[in-house]
Amino acid sequence: MRAFAGALALLAVGTLVTGTLLEGTGPGQWIFVALGLLTPVLGWLIAVRRPEIPYGWLLLATACSLGVGTLGVGLSVGTGADVLGAALSSVFAVFYGLVWVFLPLLFPDGRLPSRRWRPVAWIAAVAIAVHLVALPLADLEIDGRADPIALPGNAALLAAVVGGLAQTVVFLMAIVVLVGLVFRVRRARAQERPQYLWMLGGSALGIAGFLMVTFYFYGQMAVAAFGAMTVLASVPAAIGVALVRHRLLDIRLGIRGSRLSLVFDMRPTVSELLSELSPELQDAEPGEQLAGLARAVQEGLNVRWAEVSLTGGARFTAGVRQGEAAVREPVAGGLGELAVGQKSQGRFTAEDRRLLHAFAVPVGLAIRSAALAGRLVNAQEAERRRLERNIHDGVQQQLVALIAGLELARASNAGAEMLPPLREQARQTLDDLRELAAGIHPSVLAQGGLVEAVESRCVRLPVPTTVLADPGLRAARFPDEIEGALYFTVSEALANALKHAAAAKIEVRLSRQDGRLRATVRDDGRGFEPSATALGALADRLSALGGGLKVTSTIGEGTTVSAWVPEHG
Repeated sequence: MRAFAGALALLAVGTLVTGTLLEGTGPGQWIFVALGLLTPVLGWLIAVRRPEIPYGWLLLATACSLGVGTLGVGLSVGTGADVLGAALSSVFAVFYGLVWVFLPLLFPDGRLPSRRWRPVAWIAAVAIAVHLVALPLADLEIDGRADPIALPGNAALLAAVVGGLAQTVVFLMAIVVLVGLVFRVRRARAQERPQYLWMLGGSALGIAGFLMVTFYFYGQMAVAAFGAMTVLASVPAAIGVALVRHRLLDIRLGIRGSRLSLVFDMRPTVSELLSELSPELQDAEPGEQLAGLARAVQEGLNVRWAEVSLTGGARFTAGVRQGEAAVREPVAGGLGELAVGQKSQGRFTAEDRRLLHAFAVPVGLAIRSAALAGRLVNAQEAERRRLERNIHDGVQQQLVALIAGLELARASNAGAEMLPPLREQARQTLDDLRELAAGIHPSVLAQGGLVEAVESRCVRLPVPTTVLADPGLRAARFPDEIEGALYFTVSEALANALKHAAAAKIEVRLSRQDGRLRATVRDDGRGFEPSATALGALADRLSALGGGLKVTSTIGEGTTVSAWVPEHG
């Protein structure tokens, strides 16, 4: 499509420039070329950037009809090729019809405003076709020379009358479209109204220019020249202003980078919008990230509202939600949904849906991040409650019993025989307190490293346990969060093997490969059917560090728990 749009634009420019220069090389000709280039440039821009929008192709058709008609006049005037020149110059009838009727009527997306405008479009199209055929058959002079392909006698006069009536019909349809633009301006939304106002002004000025050319041609060359220029450029200029100032069809014209260069660009891409949002999203909470992404979707698609929702949870909306969603996109494997309202202008296109689908990727990642953060908070809260319960049910009760024993010994004036039991009770309480502290962060992990901490954990187990570590791993140290995550994963896997597996032996392997630390706990117990929730809290902890967890088990063949994390976090 890009190649075809480029070919049409080159055809329009080439015929326009060639035909104009064949007539002469004065200032007036160069002004005509400059103004005439507006239409092919705008048509090419819209056709290339939004090929699914018919309006760009309509502009290119208008530009080609202008160029071919100009070439016909240039051939007749500059080379004497009267037959070809007369045939080509009649294409001006198509140019006038498109500029007066169809460019304003189909503005801005190349579609009729409603079905009620179909009769106007059909009448105008038929009148343009009749004018195109009748124009070269009438005996009209070109630069003082007779039309070589005109019909003889009264037939030429009849062709002139039919052509004139057809042009009048086209002009009347242009007036109808102009009145329709007035109503469209009044009914348009605030965001669209400036675009329609520019088109209304351009159409009115173009019609006024035609009247100047028609009624002031003789003796008023300056007025006629000005009128011709307005017919040529007023409507394309209005489209250009709507394009630059009001982002017509989501296409922007601006200055980019450190160099002063004009850049034609359509709507921002997903990566551009996320790059603009990255400083805001970098340190934001998950909820703030989702709200920022909703705003990016609203801006990128130019919709009235956009909403990111979590399944059974919160909603983050940009804009004011009104009515049902126009398009919905499930994200994050059903964990959430991305919904948008109607577009502020025009209809949803295939490009809009592609862009929405692309937005689903970062939105899905943010939803997964929010879900992970929620699970980590819940896991931390569960761990806090576990520690509170263990302290209350274990060490606290032992301390209460110890204090009660001491009070009893003091009250009863007990002798030395009471001290050994109390001493043993105090020693047991201290051991339990140390075990509890080891569950929070064992001192041997901080002092000796991961391998030594795992060996210390395994040496007290009632089941024969082998610890294997890669050479050099014992002396290596890693960030606290990395060592802690693997240590507690191993501890939890060992506890599960002791409680549920009825294992006869356990093997723990610690390895380091390709920038990753791995811990594998394998037992020969009874096995089980793994579920998605097995070791879920530890899986979330590892995932938050960029790692992962895999549990494989077969009933009667034991269980293997494999965990890995980046060695530098």
